[in-house]
Amino acid sequence: MAENRASGNEEGQAAATEESATGTGEPIEPPAEASAGPRTEASAVTPAEAYAEGVPCWVDAQLADVEAGRRFYGDLFGWSFEEAHGTSVWALLDGEPVAALAPKTDGRMPTVWTVSFVTPDAAALSRRITAAGGQLVIPPTPVGELGTAVLATDPEGAVFGLWQAGSHPGFGRRREVGTFVWAELYTRDTAAANAFYGDLFHDALFGEGARPDFGRADVTDVYPPEMPPHFLTHFRVADLDEALGAVQRLGGRVQAPPFETSYGHVAVVTDNQGASFALLRR
Repeated sequence: MAENRASGNEEGQAAATEESATGTGEPIEPPAEASAGPRTEASAVTPAEAYAEGVPCWVDAQLADVEAGRRFYGDLFGWSFEEAHGTSVWALLDGEPVAALAPKTDGRMPTVWTVSFVTPDAAALSRRITAAGGQLVIPPTPVGELGTAVLATDPEGAVFGLWQAGSHPGFGRRREVGTFVWAELYTRDTAAANAFYGDLFHDALFGEGARPDFGRADVTDVYPPEMPPHFLTHFRVADLDEALGAVQRLGGRVQAPPFETSYGHVAVVTDNQGASFALLRR
């Protein structure tokens, strides 16, 4: 949401190999007294879902060249674009906002996609994050009349955003072809991740009728030791092979060829500037 914000390092966006990724997509496990909600699918964003704390509501990319990003993602996903807050642009699908692209203000900043989660009270949730061992990279910051943004890390260092909506609630479309469909947390301590996110976003993960849009995968010894925990943004595609061909034609590359997960058939790629993301076919 906020333009030009910091994010996790580029190593954190490195993709898993096919062998190491097999079996990823485990849901965040609930506390003993809770039970996971059904993981059904829908593309519409209902008011209740849009404002439930802990629901992924937005993704944005920090890029060195936003115009190049517009060409890449516009061709890949059929997005159009319009000017947004400051120097960032909104990506639109059928006229509805689905993501944002923002220019890096410093070449040393990473080229990454960042996922943000809904909160009705950014200040209160920020305090809970720090009390649970996380850190604030950017404290609650107003973004014009659009809302309030936060950038935080969990106790292991995985970077994520919070969004307290003003005039902009987040995704206009999701879970359908050309839009956000899943966020996967790669973590070296699944028990800690279960505890942290299970408490932080309890209702979104385990509440009645919950349809979680993110899970976690264990970072095992097959991953390079310099790869820190991180979130990987997934976009839905109709044909995985066709989408991979388009990525390569547009100057991106395939980091992990298609592999099966509990949430669908996935491939991990980078765009033509090095930002990693995943393509998901269900």
